[in-house]
Amino acid sequence: MTTPQFEITKAATFDAAHHFPNGPEGSPYTRLHGHSFRVEATVRGEISGPMGWVTDLGELDAELKAVAAQLDHGLLNDKPGLQVPSLEHLCLYFATALKDRFPGLCRVVISRPTINESCALSL
Repeated sequence: MTTPQFEITKAATFDAAHHFPNGPEGSPYTRLHGHSFRVEATVRGEISGPMGWVTDLGELDAELKAVAAQLDHGLLNDKPGLQVPSLEHLCLYFATALKDRFPGLCRVVISRPTINESCALSL
């Protein structure tokens, strides 16, 4: 039998403004606007250690919320790597911020629940 692989996920929310500076002329995307975002980070791995965990969910929660807090109520375009603040770039932003601390990070999902949009990055 192969060793079981588990996936654990935590989520956080943040609100932020953005615009797409290179959008089509006259497009509503070029105007400053904001969204409520939800981010989910999933870590995959075997259970280990005395607790039998993949990783500490409390630590994952704290780190994810800390990264979300850096963006909360700000202008995404002002953050390095988010000059073009697409959902795709937001996934990369969170993955980059979390990967060193959580080497089993396997998925980041960014969504805008109020308009039913999401993007998933599989690592």
